[in-house]
Amino acid sequence: MVNAFEDSVYLFLSLLGVMAFWGGVMNIAKKSGLTEIISRIISPVLKLLFKGINKASSAFSAIALNITANLLGLANAATPLGIEAMKELKSAEGGKDIPTKNTALLTMFNTASIQIIPTTIAAIRARYGSKNPMEIIPAILLTSLLSLIVGILAVNIFYAKRKEKKL
Repeated sequence: MVNAFEDSVYLFLSLLGVMAFWGGVMNIAKKSGLTEIISRIISPVLKLLFKGINKASSAFSAIALNITANLLGLANAATPLGIEAMKELKSAEGGKDIPTKNTALLTMFNTASIQIIPTTIAAIRARYGSKNPMEIIPAILLTSLLSLIVGILAVNIFYAKRKEKKL
């Protein structure tokens, strides 16, 4: 029992360190303009998915920053960015409490995002003695890409059916 407690505390502190490190990296990336560059790179895809959101708006910028954090595998550090993106999106879409297609897409992106660098899982694998904690990258890229595609399709089908019923 004591071993399990010690292991859980050690794992918590290890993950906390990884999250603090990558959260700091994300702040540096934001201040250096790196996130803006990544945002510009992914903006054509985001513009296709998040229809009706002005590319120059703070909502679009917040969405791009949140997705960038998720791409870097910073799921826990990306949470505050996701909350901010959702607030900006809600404001940009008139402040309605009814979920829109864009808010559903943002939620789905946060749930099933592609992770280029799976930092949390790699940290757990390293903690438990993996000789190569990053060897899981191809599997994570494939599964997260597939889950993202299925999620996008599901949101689009749901909102198409919803629109059909309203007619």
